[in-house]
Amino acid sequence: MADGPVLELQGVSKSFGAVQALDGVDLEVREGEVMALVGDNGAGKSTLIKCVAGIHTIDAGEIRFDGEPVQVSGPKDAAALGIEVVYQDLALCDNLDVVQNMYLGRERLGPLRRLDELAMEQTARETLKGLAVTTLKSVRQTVAGLSGGQRQSVAVAKAVMWNSRVVILDEPTAALGVAQTRQVLDLVKRLGQQGLAVVIVSHNLSDVFEVADRITVLRLGKDVATLRVADTNQQQVVEAITSDAPADRRAGIEVAPA
Repeated sequence: MADGPVLELQGVSKSFGAVQALDGVDLEVREGEVMALVGDNGAGKSTLIKCVAGIHTIDAGEIRFDGEPVQVSGPKDAAALGIEVVYQDLALCDNLDVVQNMYLGRERLGPLRRLDELAMEQTARETLKGLAVTTLKSVRQTVAGLSGGQRQSVAVAKAVMWNSRVVILDEPTAALGVAQTRQVLDLVKRLGQQGLAVVIVSHNLSDVFEVADRITVLRLGKDVATLRVADTNQQQVVEAITSDAPADRRAGIEVAPA
């Protein structure tokens, strides 16, 4: 794991009119690390990842990539840095097959500017194989016929195929069954093992404790604690999510240094 963070947020704030969605948030994630982002509804998790993705521009603070300040004014800026987000709705087209979904909007062209179907299919297969995704019968089957876990795998493979370095997963196990959840959690672990910096947004603390190395807790738009999974437990995380006390005053909670 690299010493310095790949992605770092310093004092990031964002408001929508009179609503302060983010208030001086700090966050960092390193190569080979799975950072979980947790908090109650309205804590600011969705706003934060949309700021990183370039959907929202920050009002104050700084986003740094590889230690350098960067401007993320739109999704293209985020993609150019190597930041990919897999949203809860997955943004897949049911009527298209796996290959077509993975290349949607980034199709590879061959001679005479015609789609290079063979090259796209080969790369899609290699990407899925590299992530140890073995549940798909064919990369040419339509997404409409896939299970929830298979759809999530396709969405993640689509994100990592473009030389991405940071992958953000928004509630990747929401509404999945036990077997499908296991499939997705194993996939999240493999992303970290392959050296990617991973941020997972989740309400499911059992999932978080299985895959994450560290946890950042948001409450009412503020980051109130950053915890090492090895040094904490679910009860302490719940206390961090719900308590009004400053993070360093909560009994039993050790705040990890930046």
